[in-house]
Amino acid sequence: MKTVDPSIIPKKRLYTGAEIPCVGMGTFGSDRVSPEEVSGAVEGAVRCGYRLFDCAACYGNEDQIGQVFRKVVDEKIVERKELFIMSKVWNDMHRDVERACKKSIDDLECGYLDVYFIHWPFPNYHAPGCDVDARNPDSRPFCADEFLDTYRQCEELVEKGLIRHIGISNMTISKMDAVLPKLRIKPAVAEIEMHPAFQQGEIKEYLEAWDIVPIGYMPIGSPRRPERDIMEEDIVDLEMPEIQKIAEAHGVTPAIVALKWARQNGQIPIPFSVHHYYENLKCMTEDPLTEEEMVSMAALERGNRLVKGQVFLWEGAKDWHELWDEPS
Repeated sequence: MKTVDPSIIPKKRLYTGAEIPCVGMGTFGSDRVSPEEVSGAVEGAVRCGYRLFDCAACYGNEDQIGQVFRKVVDEKIVERKELFIMSKVWNDMHRDVERACKKSIDDLECGYLDVYFIHWPFPNYHAPGCDVDARNPDSRPFCADEFLDTYRQCEELVEKGLIRHIGISNMTISKMDAVLPKLRIKPAVAEIEMHPAFQQGEIKEYLEAWDIVPIGYMPIGSPRRPERDIMEEDIVDLEMPEIQKIAEAHGVTPAIVALKWARQNGQIPIPFSVHHYYENLKCMTEDPLTEEEMVSMAALERGNRLVKGQVFLWEGAKDWHELWDEPS
């Protein structure tokens, strides 16, 4: 197996002083990849040099991934302290965060979590694999007080040693404005959708001003995302001529260009791949994009949000733009 020395993978420093690798592996199978395939990829990724893994209870595969973590630690391929393991509380457990966290820790067999995210900023639940038109009658708009209750439970988890850092996810600037000044323990990272055709520059600058590291999910535009999230008007990032031209110049795939751009743009990409994880890791160590290429990439912003989140809408909501505090 080809490997990359983990010590040469660039890292970013969190405000706590802890370091996090500049690229990780996502573990969402997008309803297209089985838990066994995901955990197999995780094992391959650990062996080839990955140390950052982004997990979540709702992905339905943490117990299989946990078997891998136990195996690679038992075989002394890696020590637990060398791994940076992240998980997320799902929407139906916002009022019982500690129980959810302990289950993820037990399933992942990791002892503690390096980051625990609030997956979505509201407790709007949807069943796994549901249709895009599915709606839960209990869904409701974002409420700062409800979010703060969930977040304060996370702060207690830090104090109890169950988690090292708190993460926020799928937030908007107005939502963050409503809650960040009221927190005792600042979030260390924030996961947001980020790829060349959806660069989220304003939110990225906002996070950096708070010294919160942005983690970009769907960094290559997630061509294998769930069917319910695919709409005819969506742009396919990797088919953009500018990206293909840069890929040709470097002798790499368009996906590698997207990942190089993400790292050089300042966010941490967390791609998932069953087959190409070695290339995704190795590209962080060599042949950066030129300044001119980065300027070209910056011009690809199209406002092309791929995760609309329609299944989280509440009664009376006009459309998915309301989830993101955007005009329709």
